[in-house]
Amino acid sequence: MIDWSQINTVLLDMDGTLLDLYFDSYFWREHVPMRYAEKHTLELNVAKAVLFPKFQQVEGTINWYCIDYWSEQLGLDIGMLKEEIDHLIAIHPHVLEFLDQLRQHNKKAVLVTNAHKKSLMLKLDRTQIHSHLNQIICAHDYGIPKEETKFWDKLKQDVDYENEHTLLVDDSLPVLRSAQRYGIQYLLSVHKPDSQNPAKDVEEFEAIHSFLDIMP
Repeated sequence: MIDWSQINTVLLDMDGTLLDLYFDSYFWREHVPMRYAEKHTLELNVAKAVLFPKFQQVEGTINWYCIDYWSEQLGLDIGMLKEEIDHLIAIHPHVLEFLDQLRQHNKKAVLVTNAHKKSLMLKLDRTQIHSHLNQIICAHDYGIPKEETKFWDKLKQDVDYENEHTLLVDDSLPVLRSAQRYGIQYLLSVHKPDSQNPAKDVEEFEAIHSFLDIMP
């Protein structure tokens, strides 16, 4: 699937790629609605009917990933609510082994995430995954999500990478298409970003079941 002799830099998404998306899925689909329902004395299904359209309206924008935005919009301390279920934060199988193999083969491993800094810090604290990475880039520092092609221009200012020698692994199809438009050569999706949900349709992209599939 990958000719490692052609790859110098590996850009890696966090949620759904390195980490199990189940934490985030459960958080937004169950935990936030539950706490919102408690705050407003609503039935859970009513709270979901109120919240889910709000989520969909900003999906793919920087606000969708912003803890401060949702705390203000919903009147809830989203950062604190994430800590309530932080026991669900988990690394996907074979990820650490893969990252260590990248290091042994002198490949640069860069975490490139849309996650808000507060969410990023919580997950790094719980997983210690940063000790296996060369660099961490947070899209909030640019004010632009990875779904926008100009994100990759911004990234070039902080990460020394060449499009033709770079691999991006990301579970988001809009992000992969954005990187494809920019000219990043090697693109892979993830069949099962959420361990508790069925495999997703990766459409036009090749995808991995786990990082064992592309271990250097």
